[in-house]
Amino acid sequence: MSIRFTAKARRGMVALTAAAGLVLGVAGCGGGGDDEKPDTSASATKGDGSEPSAQEGQAEEPLAELKGPQSLFLQITSAKRDSGGFVTVNGTLKNDGSETVVVPSNLSGNETEIIKNGSSLGGATLVDPKGKKRYYVLRDTDGRPLTTIGLPTLKAGESVPVFMQFPAPPASTTEVGFQLPGFPTATITISG
Repeated sequence: MSIRFTAKARRGMVALTAAAGLVLGVAGCGGGGDDEKPDTSASATKGDGSEPSAQEGQAEEPLAELKGPQSLFLQITSAKRDSGGFVTVNGTLKNDGSETVVVPSNLSGNETEIIKNGSSLGGATLVDPKGKKRYYVLRDTDGRPLTTIGLPTLKAGESVPVFMQFPAPPASTTEVGFQLPGFPTATITISG
């Protein structure tokens, strides 16, 4: 039997382990008359470990939430412009239904070179309405799409983190249309 933890559960376990280690370390250093200090330190550590930071993306509103085929739900959490001239779109793909879902092959798009690399989000595009250009998922030198590949069968309620990397539109373009086969188009804002 295999046990799978969500990213949030893993962070909580790491924070709990760190807090326990700190409490044991502070308690082991005890001296006479300072019995109140370990309790204060343990409380501060526990509080810091249980609150998600903005860096983890927990406090930010999603850029878009899209309902797709077979009860699939895509939440786009960020679209960031990188210094190398790329835009990386991050999110979560979730089975929002009550049945197990095989991620549809059409999400990979219809290009032979991408399809031969297995299931992916290679069919995603960004559309720049100002510049009237469409940007396709980038590929590496072996033709593999720079996106999440090997998408699994998702059980009811299961989700996986996903990413897609595109060439960046001009710096003056901050809003683009995000398209993925089978999902409605969403307007997202590029940061950075």
